[in-house]
Amino acid sequence: MGKPPWRWRWGRRGRGRPPKHRVIWGEVPYVTFVPFDERGLPFSGEPIYLLPDEYEALRLVYLEGLTQEEAAARMNISRGTLWRSLDSGRRKVVRALVEKRPLIISSSRP
Repeated sequence: MGKPPWRWRWGRRGRGRPPKHRVIWGEVPYVTFVPFDERGLPFSGEPIYLLPDEYEALRLVYLEGLTQEEAAARMNISRGTLWRSLDSGRRKVVRALVEKRPLIISSSRP
């Protein structure tokens, strides 16, 4: 399968229960998708960042064809958490397409 899985989670902020680690099974590339107009000039706008758990959820469900239950088990999270990651990832991709904003996929957020 290639590289072994790695764990990713949000940084802990404030009080309360710390976030659970998500198991990421592939390498998350640093990629920037920039839309261009008909003249070949890039559109400018605030970039949208796709987080590693959103990227992995989209990859497992839509590319590999796993069910949400199978993908959640593979990422070591609940199905509800996977659904939220899928929903957030889909919204970000669609927003980047519709609003013509750059989409950045990275394992870290600036």
